Amino acid sequence: MTLDSIPLATMDLQTADGVRRNSTKICAPVMAETVDQMLTQARKAKELGADLVEIRLDFLKTFNPRQDLEILIKQCPLPTLITYRPIWEGGKYDGDESKRQNALRLAMELGADYIDVELQVAHDFYNAIQGKKPAKIKIIVSSHNYQNTPSLEEIGNLVARILATGADIVKVATTAVDITDSARLFQILVHSQVPMIGIVMGEKGFISRILSAKFGGFLTFGSIEAGLVSAPGQPAVKELLELYNFRQLGPDTKVHGVIGNPIGHSKSPHLYNPAFKSVNFNGIYLPLLVDNVANFLKTYSSHDFVGYSYTIPHKEAGFNCCDEIDPIAKEIGAISCMIKRPDGNLMGYNVDYLGAIAAIEEGLRASNGASQASGSPLTGKLFVVMGAGGAGKALAFGGKEKGARVIVANRTYDKAKQLASKVGGEAITLAELENFHPEDGMILANTTSVGMKPKIESTPLSKEALKHYSLVFDAIYTPKMTRLLREAQESGATIVYGTEMFINQAFVQFEKFTGLPGTMNQQNDQTQEFSPHQVYHLKFLSFSDLSLNFPCSTKATDSGHFGEKYIRNICLVTLIAVGPIFQHYSYCISIPQCSIRCCLLLLYQ
Repeated sequence: MTLDSIPLATMDLQTADGVRRNSTKICAPVMAETVDQMLTQARKAKELGADLVEIRLDFLKTFNPRQDLEILIKQCPLPTLITYRPIWEGGKYDGDESKRQNALRLAMELGADYIDVELQVAHDFYNAIQGKKPAKIKIIVSSHNYQNTPSLEEIGNLVARILATGADIVKVATTAVDITDSARLFQILVHSQVPMIGIVMGEKGFISRILSAKFGGFLTFGSIEAGLVSAPGQPAVKELLELYNFRQLGPDTKVHGVIGNPIGHSKSPHLYNPAFKSVNFNGIYLPLLVDNVANFLKTYSSHDFVGYSYTIPHKEAGFNCCDEIDPIAKEIGAISCMIKRPDGNLMGYNVDYLGAIAAIEEGLRASNGASQASGSPLTGKLFVVMGAGGAGKALAFGGKEKGARVIVANRTYDKAKQLASKVGGEAITLAELENFHPEDGMILANTTSVGMKPKIESTPLSKEALKHYSLVFDAIYTPKMTRLLREAQESGATIVYGTEMFINQAFVQFEKFTGLPGTMNQQNDQTQEFSPHQVYHLKFLSFSDLSLNFPCSTKATDSGHFGEKYIRNICLVTLIAVGPIFQHYSYCISIPQCSIRCCLLLLYQ
């Protein structure tokens, strides 16, 4: 089953910029031990922007049905969904079943907006109320599968069973074994003739919680605080609204994402989603925890799934799935970006080498005072690349292109040798690298995952070995300051953060995703000396709609830090991470009395 021909129903909603484009509600679960705590959480949910709250009665430490329900329903600032989940359906209630159902019936009488009844007892519940249901209330009949996601046929039969109970709203929650499991729920959602909640739980089902708005889900769940979830893989309300632009998702929204494993560390959604929003691009960018790239691409073959970034360990697997490959990516043998063309063909690019090599060159120029006119500072340098995977290949080919003498160090020698032979370099093992110092002033680039969160105390090379390098680059950007970089700095080397590469390549991918031009519409005399790519940085360094005026009398390169010289007399704005990231781009801001929109990168602390 693939998502290649799903007819998307158009929403009867306004689609103007900033106006809600879907009818999918955000429901915030309220889980606390006391009624007062629940009401406090409900008020917080309203402040965050939730549409309703799910009151989880099974979390209450003590429960007086009539007294507590009357307070919760009457004093709640948002519409209420009353759930009293038994332990046999994944909840916490382990008492008498008749008392539990009595509480749900009482919630109906007291004016709850929705109640949740499990499929297993739905017929008994309907028989007990004998049709006496207030017109206002809607009964959600739910089924939860905590093991897997059944086949499309089985889910269809399950929905039919739920409808046969008389349910007003259908809820099916399954568990993702693979990211492709969500596609089956999307298929059911988009064809459903009744309101339906379709959720695939777990990190691999995360996309179901966001894209429910695209495929017509009745609601999705969002936690009040990150981590305070009622089911695995649940995003926070704030994430849904501020990061994923949930209200603006519609049937025609284009889906993009970063494919990797693991993927929870990725900051890419924090970069692309605000960027899409700032230019009114109808797209979403998601973290995609993928096990099998070919299977993922085959399943999500719809023309709405259009663009992907690739990260560890799938850059070579992505390469093998392309219909067409950019010549540079073909030479490298790995991709970092994939675009689906209108004819459905998948085009692969590698932009890692552009971002990483540019960052390393800037670091070298800054350390020795060289200008761009003097050529690449990598020329003639001994350039040691750690790792022979997709990113390692990109760095090795980039170093070769700049005239460096390339050394490839890898855990397995054969893989290092294979890459080194392609770039006219030499190969050694990572173990041999510890005692490798034919000369001082070498350049080191780490492309392995050693030192990435959560294993931040790991390092691919000892501090003792780092004293022979003049510059060390780490492709890891979570954390920003890895142990490798910290010890390299302590050893006297210039360091270049992985965030530099991340930002550099992001501009190129942003252009490919959106199709927007990479140059400013107007340039004055002071920007003519910069390349279109550099000026493009200025235009799309704007991921918020704040207009800031900069009284610039000299070029921004005169300042070491973007924020120190030019951000003056600006209230209510905080620029974080302005050091190395903005150093690289600040030279673009050189237009007298220019007005630009400023990117607030709150990502790399």
